[in-house]
Amino acid sequence: MALKEILTFPDPFLRLKAKPVKKFDKELQTLIDDMFETMRAEPGVGLAAPQIGESLQLVVIEYAEEPEDENAPEPKPKRYVLVNPEIVERSDEMVEGMEGCLSVPGFIGKVDRHEKITVKALTRHGKPQRVKAEGWMARIIQHELDHLDGVLYIDRASEMYEPVPEDADEFTE
Repeated sequence: MALKEILTFPDPFLRLKAKPVKKFDKELQTLIDDMFETMRAEPGVGLAAPQIGESLQLVVIEYAEEPEDENAPEPKPKRYVLVNPEIVERSDEMVEGMEGCLSVPGFIGKVDRHEKITVKALTRHGKPQRVKAEGWMARIIQHELDHLDGVLYIDRASEMYEPVPEDADEFTE
């Protein structure tokens, strides 16, 4: 596995629409593993292929819900690979929340997102899957899927901030 360089704004590649994945070969599997390694090293909770200069409709996410009981053990993060993803259902309810992005370092912003979504995608091996998400996970997915269309969260943000150092990691994509 290898760490990849993350492109940062204003790199024009981040504004391009990604192409569908057509081959589920060893190269794709290596790319997926490299994306997880790169995302963890930053650290982030999601990474889209265009952020590392790959024009592919491919997103990786690693996320664990916060335990409701503060004395409960930390849950093990779930890993998601979404290939050629498409949002097929959205709630009418919108929720404002803070977001950051590995491709826009040093800033966070308030962004409205759908509270609940359903995504149709393929797994890393080309099998169909549906992912239902709400809350923070729905926000992560919508943020990452925007990257596949050349959209950055700063395009949707109602306000932008430079985070105070102790809060910076909390909002990183």
